[in-house]
Amino acid sequence: MLGQVWYVSLATGAVIFAAFVAVLWLRIAQLRRRVRRSIVRLRQLHQRHTSRLLSRVRRAERLAEVGTLTGGLAHEIKNPLSTVQLNLQLLQEDISPDNPAYPRIVNRLAIVQREAGRLRDILDDFLRYAGKVELQRQCVDLNMLLEELADFFAPQAQSQRVQLRLRKHVSPLLANVDPRLIKQAVLNLMLNALQAMSANGGELILQAGQTGDQARIEVIDTGQGIPADVVGKIFQAYYSTKKGGTGLGLAMTHRIIEEHGGTISVATQVGKGTDFTVLLPMAGKAADAIRGSESRI
Repeated sequence: MLGQVWYVSLATGAVIFAAFVAVLWLRIAQLRRRVRRSIVRLRQLHQRHTSRLLSRVRRAERLAEVGTLTGGLAHEIKNPLSTVQLNLQLLQEDISPDNPAYPRIVNRLAIVQREAGRLRDILDDFLRYAGKVELQRQCVDLNMLLEELADFFAPQAQSQRVQLRLRKHVSPLLANVDPRLIKQAVLNLMLNALQAMSANGGELILQAGQTGDQARIEVIDTGQGIPADVVGKIFQAYYSTKKGGTGLGLAMTHRIIEEHGGTISVATQVGKGTDFTVLLPMAGKAADAIRGSESRI
């Protein structure tokens, strides 16, 4: 009797052990399949990521080459253009007022000179946009920077019956930036805001603040606003809805802000106005942003 009980117990134990081993083996087999699938996915992700990086590097190299070529071409065009402008001026001086066609000739020469000057301005803007941006960073109080801009811009705003308001942050707003380039970027936004307002004037607000660990600059106008089908294109190079505009002002602003590790966004409502918001890393955070931007190709 005891032998039978012992045999049954042993058999039961053996069955349980075998079942445990089988379950364990199945579990191990499942884990091995999952690991293999994970390895395959990781390899695929690595390959795609590497392919994207190589594609970006090649595209960056092509853009750099194109930028060099077009920059050289622009310089080559400027040289004969300067000669054309000079000779137009000399030709105008040589024409005698006694000539019956003098008014018509002078008028035509003035038109050619004006268009040649406009072409030169376009080339200058292009060279500034296509050229390498060299940042000369300093620890700057953006409150003071905006105050200087407001003082400089006030006469132009008054001449167009626009009321310029400056709203500084309650405390110093320090950021490691190139003050010359940031002034250029914000001034482009202010000029854009001024052009968006009608002859009846309006209000232009230059505001400084803080959002988390970022310094915030806002340029707000009460102009005509930007249509929804246009707002997505305003930072594209050579896109402009203004007569005589080169289309590089906002594109250059966008590039300057990105070079600083910042962002620029726009909120607008047709008939009510536009709010451009620039976010820049504050002092102490700028270095981290620079390292982060350099790690992205």
